[in-house]
Amino acid sequence: MFRNLIGRRTVTAGLVSAFVLAGCEGGLGPVGGGSRVNTDRPVTVALLVPGGSEDEGRAVLAEGLENAARLAVADLQGVQIDLRVYQTAGDAERAASVAQQAVDDGAKIILGPLFADAARAVGQAVRPAGVNVLSFSNNPSAAAGNVFLLGPMFENTASRLMDFAAAQGKGRVMLVAERNEAGDAATSAVQRAASRSLAELVALESYSFSQQGVVQALPDIASEARASNAQTLIFTAGSEGALPLLAELLPQNGLSPETFQYAGLTRWDLPASTMSFKGLQGGWFTLPDPSVMRQFEARYQGAYGEAPHPVASLGFDAVAAVGALLTSGGSDALSAARITQGNGFSGAAGVFRFRPDGSNERGLAIAEIRDGESVVISPAPRSFDGGGF
Repeated sequence: MFRNLIGRRTVTAGLVSAFVLAGCEGGLGPVGGGSRVNTDRPVTVALLVPGGSEDEGRAVLAEGLENAARLAVADLQGVQIDLRVYQTAGDAERAASVAQQAVDDGAKIILGPLFADAARAVGQAVRPAGVNVLSFSNNPSAAAGNVFLLGPMFENTASRLMDFAAAQGKGRVMLVAERNEAGDAATSAVQRAASRSLAELVALESYSFSQQGVVQALPDIASEARASNAQTLIFTAGSEGALPLLAELLPQNGLSPETFQYAGLTRWDLPASTMSFKGLQGGWFTLPDPSVMRQFEARYQGAYGEAPHPVASLGFDAVAAVGALLTSGGSDALSAARITQGNGFSGAAGVFRFRPDGSNERGLAIAEIRDGESVVISPAPRSFDGGGF
């Protein structure tokens, strides 16, 4: 999600891309006194959302996150959460300030904020109190110490695609990436995924992030794909970027989807018009468990009279994780060790779990584009079976 999500129902380039990017700092802080809880009484939980400014896009995000979080609170059984909402305006300094206020108000865990710089600032602000943070960011650089990320991550997507490609006998993978911050982060994620996969990353080609850059890079992309004997081409670009151009021009340069398997790190069904591109027919991409996601979307529509913003489900997931932890009991229910337990959690988009380095793993389905529609060809797992990392 290096792209912005602006408007109530549209995925475009910009706001949510502020989640993202760069290297990862690992490590877990010790359980501090601030994170110890009494599950026999209501537990104060702070929700930090990017509202409180004149930015309409951020106000929409804030509303969606809060609405979804309240849906999850309504699902809780056997535990009580005192959910308190704080507006950050999407500003890191303000986020750190309201996070400290939340801890002073008795918050035992912080949910949010959305943007990576704010997540880092909040983590630093509340770490002395021993309070953990479940941020909505997907930027690996924001995961440090007491900050755990809920946003969808490229490495998770890359691992799913590469493992599936290997299982289908198409495990010689070439990555085609844009040369910008998002593309660099995606490249690093694919390289990390390849180190653990049965698939092999046999080639990497990149292009300048412009129409001219794509056109100029085509001969090298085509030559390297053939020279490396690649079977699967994974693209980092999304529908709002170079993907439409690549889908049109690569077949004209001898890399047709009939001879090479196309796959993408982004959602090729958003917007749905992307699936009409001739060059993407037969292409693979990942998506959350469709049946579980439809249930969440229907509940949200019924409660609020509109479809949820694509980011809203993260608010539901954050509360669902906290509820599950509190239900399991113990004064250390919100500690780092419990947050990273291997069984994971059930959320609005399926199962997910936090890794010890603060990143996350989500159960993803593989979909294929057929005649302009998305068809699931490998369902999302419904559990992690208690496995570790």
